[in-house]
Amino acid sequence: MSRQSLAKAHQKIQELSWEPQYHEPYMKYGTDYTFRKAAKKDPLKQVLRSYFPMQEEKDHRVYGASDGAIRGNMFRQVQERWLEWQKLFLSIIPLPEVSAARSMPMLFHVVPNPELHNGQAIQMIDEVRHSTIQQNLKRLYMNNYIDPAGFNNSLRNFHSDYCGTIGRQFAEGFITGDAITAASIYLTIVAETAFTNTLFVAMPAEAAANGDYLLPTVFHSVQSDESRHISNGYATLLMALSDEDNRQLLERDLRYAWWNNHRVVDAAIGTFIEYGTKDRRKDRESYAEMWRRWIYDDYYRAYLIPLEKYGLVIPHDLIEESWKQIWEKGYVHEVAQFFATGWLANYWRIDGMTDEDFEWFEYKYPGWYDKYGKWWENYNRLATPNGHNPIVFEDVDYVYPARCWTCMVPCLVREDMVMADVDGVTRTYCHEVCRWTDVEAFRPTYQGRETPNMGRLVGHREWETLYHGWNWADVVSDMGFVRDDGKTMTAQPHLNLDPSKMWTLDHMRRCPPLQSPNVLINEMDDAGKAAFHADYIRQGPAGRPAPENA
Repeated sequence: MSRQSLAKAHQKIQELSWEPQYHEPYMKYGTDYTFRKAAKKDPLKQVLRSYFPMQEEKDHRVYGASDGAIRGNMFRQVQERWLEWQKLFLSIIPLPEVSAARSMPMLFHVVPNPELHNGQAIQMIDEVRHSTIQQNLKRLYMNNYIDPAGFNNSLRNFHSDYCGTIGRQFAEGFITGDAITAASIYLTIVAETAFTNTLFVAMPAEAAANGDYLLPTVFHSVQSDESRHISNGYATLLMALSDEDNRQLLERDLRYAWWNNHRVVDAAIGTFIEYGTKDRRKDRESYAEMWRRWIYDDYYRAYLIPLEKYGLVIPHDLIEESWKQIWEKGYVHEVAQFFATGWLANYWRIDGMTDEDFEWFEYKYPGWYDKYGKWWENYNRLATPNGHNPIVFEDVDYVYPARCWTCMVPCLVREDMVMADVDGVTRTYCHEVCRWTDVEAFRPTYQGRETPNMGRLVGHREWETLYHGWNWADVVSDMGFVRDDGKTMTAQPHLNLDPSKMWTLDHMRRCPPLQSPNVLINEMDDAGKAAFHADYIRQGPAGRPAPENA
């Protein structure tokens, strides 16, 4: 496009924007933050000159790689263990992208900066593009992979699935409550600036090591947009810091946003990288090593700590606790074990760990075998139906966990579980920070300050509660996780597609009914609840019952 044509296009687009004089604008998505009016600047000419041609070129590369993968028989070489976990990942990830796109208009009315509005509008276009190429990737996997079951119905899994509901609460955090909290602090300041490093950089590296070079192509294309999104968040943050009244809210939101991102993103991506791979080279990084480099060093030390010069209190304690969860408390390993425990409520096949896996885990996480090795051996022993029930019903020294009301990841690090009576019911939380989020942060007042825009954590949030008392065959049928023959389950605790080795609804029908720990807790009296809590925090690691003589 010539400079003259750019000028004309720019002038025409400017005519589409105006300040309405005939009514008082209605603040549909409000904020408790305050901002000063900013001077008007308009970078749209630069956007017209470079942005769209650049994105077009990136799309050409993505779709060209997709075509090349089919022609080059990539699906004959990729590891099945890896692609099975992509059924979960690619069912969840487009929803945060769509929510991120929807969140940008929330900022238009609350951030009085036209220059930032252009950046937010471009980010909205980015996020729509991201969800499009990700869903296209899932469709390509479904059409070419040896076992498409799970890819074909995963879009419905957010309202009733054992794991997808966790991803749903994460994504809906971008579009609910205070507009700045959701769309700026939670999304751009923490999720995009910190956790996309492991999500869109570290994870694609593991995909390539497992013979999947399509996911790296797509997600590196996505990550290349994140620098603009990070700039949007940082600019909004600096505007907020210019008003002293915002400091209290910023510090609240950084704590909430950091912790919820850690609980969900580390749970998911850590499991994919550590338990979805067949690459057991000793010199490749573990998730803990990736986290230390990409998040602790690059985000915490290089991005967050310098904000202290503006007087902002950084949640040092939560960053250190997150690292402790991953390195000392086995958070990722507990999550992977939980996913595999509930394989029958999922829609992908979960491969058991082998001796080679055991050796790698013990090398990277000394003491891993003593904690988790025996359970994974039992998982392999119980993988094919042979008169026994799925592992969740067998005696393998595992106590099924209660769900966290806030992040919806179960209370897997048992020593950290806390309980609270809120709105007439007893709720369980995986950590004190999740209790604080629900009981203190997401409330109409915060430390004596009115915060009417903050929102609430409401609804039927625990998956087990949705199906309490149901027969397991009816649960699986209701979720739609049944193959075309009407009886074989989509999920399996192994990768063997031999029909004689696969679990069916008939196997599920003989299992005990589903029980929700959270429902059972609320049926207890106060003494029973106290005893339950005391026993729970003495359990583990790896979900083991509490020692009898402790």
